Parts: sequence; C-alpha cells; structure tokens
Amino acid sequence: MAASHTASQKFVTIKDIKGNVVIQDSGEMTMILLASSINFALKSLDEQKAVLMQFQQFLNTIDFSLQIYMQSRRLNIQPYLSLLSGMESKQDNDLMRIQLREYMEFIRTFTTDVDVMSKNFFVVVSYSPGTASLKKGLSGLFSPQSTKKVINDADFEESREQLEQRISLVVDGLARVGVRTISLEKDELVELFYHIYNPGDPTGSAPVTDITK
Repeated sequence: MAASHTASQKFVTIKDIKGNVVIQDSGEMTMILLASSINFALKSLDEQKAVLMQFQQFLNTIDFSLQIYMQSRRLNIQPYLSLLSGMESKQDNDLMRIQLREYMEFIRTFTTDVDVMSKNFFVVVSYSPGTASLKKGLSGLFSPQSTKKVINDADFEESREQLEQRISLVVDGLARVGVRTISLEKDELVELFYHIYNPGDPTGSAPVTDITK
C-alpha cells in the first residue's frame, strides 16, 4: 500500500491549492475558470461571424498560452429523483401524487436506457515564476516532474498577481464573445481534479458553482 501511495504521489504533480490557485511541484501556478456555453448553431450567420471575429480578436490580445478543457460526465439523476420523491409525499392531491410518481418512473427508465451526460467547459490559465513552462495547463498536472520548486509567501503573492492579470484579460475577452466565466475555488478545484483522476467514478455531480446568475 505504501509503495502504491508513493507511486501515486509521483504521478500527481499538484503540490497545493491555495484559495483558487493550483500550485504544482515545478512552481507553476494555475487558475481555472468555469465557462458558460453559447448556442452557436441558433445564431444567424452575421451573429456567428461576429462571435468568431470577437474570439479571434481576443486570442490576438493575449501573449500567453491557455487551455480550453471540456469535461463530459454521466449525469447523476438520483438527487433529482429524491427531490421529486419528497414533493410526492407532501402532495394532498391524489392526481398530482400519481402524476409525480409516473413522472419519476419515466425519468428513472429514461436515464437507465440512455446515458444523459453533463458537459462543463473550463479555461485553464497558468503562470510560471521566473522561467517559461514547457507543460501548460492541465496537461502538466499528469506527468511526473523531476524537479520541485519551493515557493515562499512573497513569491506566491507576486506570482498570483501576475496570474490574476492574465485571468482578468481572459474574463474580459470571453465576456465580449458572450461567454460568462467564474473562477473555481478550492473545494470546486478538488472536486474537478478528483473526477479527472477518477473518471470511472459515477458519483458526484457537476461543479457546484452556478454560472447562470
């Protein structure tokens, strides 16, 4: 068991998560934005051209790398069914209670026969203090690295300021395209990385951050 744990530590290069910043063994710091989607197909041709032009202009304004990551996971429908079950028990109207029961059975049968997937979109922005990193974004979190870098509090704050400046550029640029973004905090980052490293685990739901507001 100890040998297995050591091997896992070599594979997982995340050293720490401070607030909304992921720190790797190499010293590279990363922030991750949860991004909304836009229904591109329903837009008119002129609107599509405008979106593409705005996105191109956004890419031309940044001088650093970023990664767009999509996570697709089977939707855990059980919490929704539990909510409906609670509503059923509080219904005084027999007809409403029967309709709720039939609806729950339909949902249960449908999700058994069809994989209902939830999709989340993330924008990954990294900053490497001192030297440029050869591994950017999430890809660098999956490869063992031979060197480890110690970051003191002063270095961390200075690097976080640089990283937040990059994040601000990305947030503003994507907003002009019509994409809303919000930075993931520690608990949400832990959940995200748990599902990245455990793709076969069917439990859990999408990140708890609500970006629709």
